[in-house]
Amino acid sequence: YCCWLKMLFTLGILLLLTPFPSFQTMTNEKRYSTGSDQAKSRARDGRYTSVFTTEVITGNKCTPANLFASSILIGEVDIYPQGKEGQSVRVYCDMETDGGGWTVFQRRMSGKTDFYRTWNEYSVGFGNLSEEFWLGNKLLHNLTSTGPVSLRVDMQSGNDTAYAHYANFSIDSEERHYTLTVSGFTGTAGDSMRYHNGRPFSTHDKDPDPLGIHCARAYMGGWWYKNCYKTNLNGLYGINSNNQV
Repeated sequence: YCCWLKMLFTLGILLLLTPFPSFQTMTNEKRYSTGSDQAKSRARDGRYTSVFTTEVITGNKCTPANLFASSILIGEVDIYPQGKEGQSVRVYCDMETDGGGWTVFQRRMSGKTDFYRTWNEYSVGFGNLSEEFWLGNKLLHNLTSTGPVSLRVDMQSGNDTAYAHYANFSIDSEERHYTLTVSGFTGTAGDSMRYHNGRPFSTHDKDPDPLGIHCARAYMGGWWYKNCYKTNLNGLYGINSNNQV
């Protein structure tokens, strides 16, 4: 059980990104066309938009204690965010990236799943765990409020990779509009998430932003917008647009 034990204290959210070269759609096999210089440049500058495929992962519940009964080390499993006495939640666990122990929270692969959703849909989650999905802001708040949680962003274009790691990451309650807290950046991909620190979550039907810019409507996604973004991972898939920053 040595491998399980080393993952026992893995706490975090992992966000895996793969840019579309020349902003072309990626195949399900994750193979790419040529011409990725523009995408790689944007990654280095720390501007991640929906031209990247994404995979958001929380690691603090995919631990040996939670997985022991299922004997599954990667794939769909049931976790118990409130302990065994609480209700189980089906998630996708990643036991390979950065030491393992991550729970996938969001994934975009082909753009076939619509991410222009309502506040309630983002709250409870939508999509298919084996394909594209958003697990839900309520659960994300739950998972990030039980202890120290980190965020990692990984990007790949062909053989080129970059990453961003945030030592501290949490999402507030629905009453506080799922406000984002993120800090402690290290990595090679750029520090774009810091721009969104302290921002409430916004959707086209509920925008707590006091500035009244309605970024969620303009860029057709749900996100922690701020006049409007440096990263927009739930926006239109494969679209590179001006961001008003």
